[in-house]
Amino acid sequence: MSAPEAHTAPDRSRGLLSWVLVALGAAGVLVVAWACLTEWGGVVHGHPAYLIWLAVTAAASIVTSLIGWRGRRHSLLRAIVGIVAIALGIGWLAATAWLRPHTALEPALTAMRSDDTATVTESPTEIVLTPAGVADGTGVFFQPGALVDGRAYAAVLRPIAEAGHIVVIAKPPLGIAFLALGALDDARTRFSDVTGWIVAGHSLGGTVAAIEADERDAAATAPAVGLMFFASYPASDLSESLTARVLSLSGSADGLSTPEKIEASRANLPADAEFVQVDGASHAQFGAYGLQAGDGTPTITDEEARTQISSEALLFVQEVAG
Repeated sequence: MSAPEAHTAPDRSRGLLSWVLVALGAAGVLVVAWACLTEWGGVVHGHPAYLIWLAVTAAASIVTSLIGWRGRRHSLLRAIVGIVAIALGIGWLAATAWLRPHTALEPALTAMRSDDTATVTESPTEIVLTPAGVADGTGVFFQPGALVDGRAYAAVLRPIAEAGHIVVIAKPPLGIAFLALGALDDARTRFSDVTGWIVAGHSLGGTVAAIEADERDAAATAPAVGLMFFASYPASDLSESLTARVLSLSGSADGLSTPEKIEASRANLPADAEFVQVDGASHAQFGAYGLQAGDGTPTITDEEARTQISSEALLFVQEVAG
């Protein structure tokens, strides 16, 4: 192979690396645009962490494209670094797409409006539903399902607020309830009029709610007095440690927290835990955010499911409140 030929193959591979960087940067911009265009409501009304994530991704993608466009020739070391960066970038973009939230739909959006029955306030980290009259000493702290806009639960939880109980809906960073494990303690500190908390959650949020309830059911002030699962179950055995009252609400058509999984969770909960199955309800019907991959097909309407879930949840809260 002649000297010119010896340089041709490396130069071509280095040129290809540059074009891959350009393509990766362009893909990053497209993923950010796709997330914003398709789920903008969930992006701007969720915890700001994902919005910051998108901004960083867009900026890094533009820089990556510029580096690829300008750097057609690379040393071997730079080529290796570039290949590693591409691999990491692909993983980052996959995570960016996966973290795209499920935006709240009606009637949850209407339930977010304040009126003479309840006041709704929203901050970057939580949604608070406050009764119009004097609030009862028992409040409800709710952890949303993974990647679900917290507003999606406003309609199903609002009847609890209208009945006289403060309801706090967390907005976990990146939509992952495990990243908001300290949110209950923050609410316990700020809402001093609440003397006891019913900790609740949907799907992954329910699993995190179980951890929080188990840790705070013996607290000297504002303890967790109840635990409410929305299509969820605990990740560990709480049958001996948990003293808070428990309600497990599930759907017979749930394709994610299936009836079999809910039944198996009995062994991990106190013997007096109450189990209520909403016949025909699916996983996504515990909120208002549209269809969810892997879910079952409901045989009742969203309104029917929401009415039954709200009624059972409110009855449980009232029983615990005494």
